[in-house]
Amino acid sequence: MICVVGSINTDLVIEVEKIPRPGETIAGKSLAHYPGGKGANQAVAAARLGAQVAMFGVLGSDQSGDDLRAGLLRNNVDVQGVERAEDIPSGLAVISVAKSSENAITVVAGANALVNRQFIDRHIKQLSRCDIVLLQLEIPLDTIDYLLHLLPSDRPLVILDPAPAQDISHLPLDRIDVLTPNENELELLTGSCDIEVGSRLLISRGVKNVICTAGADGAYLTNANAHTHFPALSVTPIDATAAGDAFNGALAWALQTRSLSDAIPYACAAGALAATKKGAQPSLPVLGEIEKMLKNKGQGTHRAK
Repeated sequence: MICVVGSINTDLVIEVEKIPRPGETIAGKSLAHYPGGKGANQAVAAARLGAQVAMFGVLGSDQSGDDLRAGLLRNNVDVQGVERAEDIPSGLAVISVAKSSENAITVVAGANALVNRQFIDRHIKQLSRCDIVLLQLEIPLDTIDYLLHLLPSDRPLVILDPAPAQDISHLPLDRIDVLTPNENELELLTGSCDIEVGSRLLISRGVKNVICTAGADGAYLTNANAHTHFPALSVTPIDATAAGDAFNGALAWALQTRSLSDAIPYACAAGALAATKKGAQPSLPVLGEIEKMLKNKGQGTHRAK
């Protein structure tokens, strides 16, 4: 069982020619609503690949909350750990997607802010019994800290996607089995623009494994033993909004039956495929698509340093 603790949002997606600069007004080309939130996206990403997934989060008692809960159910995600709150709206993300596939995202937490210590207390028994806990930073950082301290030391395996990037230096980093920043997040976390240097710094602070995703350059796995490059699978990107979420969801799914090195190509393929479609959850691939991509293009060669 994969347990995802995180955000559940409605994504308001605006297509633009380019991401506006501060103070600049530009015309939007189109407007669409999609189910999203990093937590929900990653839960759906793993479930679409066949994993047994339970979502833990909070929705408002509004129409958006009804729609988002129904969307999780349609994707075979267990929602017993999804609570409803009165007098607070469900989370919302406003996403500008440029022609280049770059995006800029503004998130209003709403009910996601209620994923707090009291919430964790209500669900810690189930969270402690699962195989993998998948976390992101669209819920209060204090909640992540509290949960990591409460989890047993030997299980479950913990994957933390440090997005949106925040200072995580006070967290019990030795309880994080896999940290998955992208290049920008890694630089914000460590102050280094060098992937190997930044990753090794996090390893020295206690993180067991760092996987840095690097877009068209693939991904880099760093741990105490090696620094290994996994080449990207080439695609023509349309909307990269959920690429990171697809990567993390697929990684969690693959780690149920594979080593970290064997799981990463599946995650890279999932992320690449998600970037070829519009919307967050609608873009998340199924297993057949990933297997076809890996078969047609090859899994690539791992290059260790």
